[in-house]
Amino acid sequence: MIEEQRAVKPWLASYPADMPAEIEVDGLGTLVDMFEASTARFADRTAVICFGISLSYAQLGALARAFATWLQGQGIAKGDRVAIMMPNVPAYPVALFGTLLTGATVVNVNPLYTPRELAAQLNDSGARTLVVLENFAHTVAQALPNLSVDRVVIAGPGDGLGPKGALINLAARHIKKAVPAYALPQGLATRFTAALKAGRGRPLRSVSVAQGDLAFLQYTGGTTGVAKAAMLTHRNVLANVVQSQTWLRATDPDAPVRVMVTALPLYHIFALTCCFLFFIRSGGTCLLIPNPRDADGFVKTLSKHRFTHMSGVNTLFNLLNNHPRFPLLDFSQLDYVVGGGMAVQKSVATRWKEITGSTIVEGYGLSETSPVVCVNPYGLPEWSGTIGFPVPSTDVSIRDADGMPVPFGVPGELCVRGPQVMKGYWNRPDETAKVTTPDGFFRTGDVAVMQPDGQVRIVDRMKDMILVSGFNVYPNEVEDVLALHPGILECAVVGATCPDAGEMVVAHVVLRDPSLTVEAIRAYARSQLTGYKVPRQVVIRQALPKTNVGKVLRRALRDDVPAA
Repeated sequence: MIEEQRAVKPWLASYPADMPAEIEVDGLGTLVDMFEASTARFADRTAVICFGISLSYAQLGALARAFATWLQGQGIAKGDRVAIMMPNVPAYPVALFGTLLTGATVVNVNPLYTPRELAAQLNDSGARTLVVLENFAHTVAQALPNLSVDRVVIAGPGDGLGPKGALINLAARHIKKAVPAYALPQGLATRFTAALKAGRGRPLRSVSVAQGDLAFLQYTGGTTGVAKAAMLTHRNVLANVVQSQTWLRATDPDAPVRVMVTALPLYHIFALTCCFLFFIRSGGTCLLIPNPRDADGFVKTLSKHRFTHMSGVNTLFNLLNNHPRFPLLDFSQLDYVVGGGMAVQKSVATRWKEITGSTIVEGYGLSETSPVVCVNPYGLPEWSGTIGFPVPSTDVSIRDADGMPVPFGVPGELCVRGPQVMKGYWNRPDETAKVTTPDGFFRTGDVAVMQPDGQVRIVDRMKDMILVSGFNVYPNEVEDVLALHPGILECAVVGATCPDAGEMVVAHVVLRDPSLTVEAIRAYARSQLTGYKVPRQVVIRQALPKTNVGKVLRRALRDDVPAA
């Protein structure tokens, strides 16, 4: 039986002798069960560190229950959606677990979204409650005419950290432009601290949460380029946490405390599962970095803390590699570093190893797979350039255009089946059908090859999605925005290689108004789009290349992009 399995799943022959081919999923319970177990078992351990202040598991549990009780008092019930729009600050985990404790579903929102993007996501999800960091409340105020929300909870960066947190809030509000002015209607907004105070000490009504209930609506463009929400159940996400822990040898809760540098935003599925939930389940500590773009502050924070683990994307590793004080840090306790979100470049991996002595363990995943599909082995001696092997309980199949498996070394579409694969797309059965094979595999839209030993290497993306610093950019959305400008006649958006972000957005534009400048086009885009979606280059053209039926040939445009 084992030999038959290895023939069908060649990667199993490359597994370490003690690595199980499957994990037990049905008995895992839910994320609520996991949280309750961890806050009880690891009560005195540090769960979160931020701004130099620690929150124990017991404190995190109490805060989450207080917020959950307040939500219940507001009428939030099982199945409702609560949107969270925050970077990595302590209020995020409190709001996240508080929401899950009520049986509601978390809708993660990028805090850098424009009013248009925010309204589109909240309206699509049906979220009537929004928790937002005060630094971004002005976006909510601007979006309100197009929103249907019942309440907005305004959090400060230090909320949840006690008296010291209040001082952090005071200091943050005195930083010029840190908290832009905003005005919300009376009765709509509640301070996060007031919600916690109102919920503290009151009984939390027990809610029956099952594995099949929705934990997250995780928005993504998926493989078809249309922004939509992957429905991730408690079973999906918790299974992926356990798959990752099993593969990376982190299943012993009595092991020395692990500290994960959590610089990637928790609203992104990679950090949510692989940093935060992974370490909460095993009693580890998450060192939250609210603003990793502040390289000086980031390195200063790392110099003050003992850290054992780190995750990141290629651009983050490159940022640190090039900081003059990064090589001076103490890496003696660093156990492993995981890279994902975008391909890690060889030059970056090599430099990282020279500085830290640690090999970047690269993996692969998507929002639709909670996210982990493949990871390189724990203890990898040298960067491999592959995405490693499928994790336990995961089937991977490389298929041709007809849906048939291809031989080793032959490129095809990477298809995935396992307990971590989403339930489907929220309210989009047509989109779900497009990415589901007749035998139940999820079509990733990525081209890959499988080596004879079962390792997988990504070759290219099948669709036109652009990956900027680990974030998906969908050309259709950018084109739709640019096309609304009265001075633009036609436009097409493609990706191009960029040394500092992996890829960049390039807009090819045919003008209606000859006086319209490149600077004006980019300024308009910035007013409508999150920063990473704004075209870094704008190419003015007399015409766009098209097929005989009028379809723009993006392929031809990709071949005609100026150097970054």
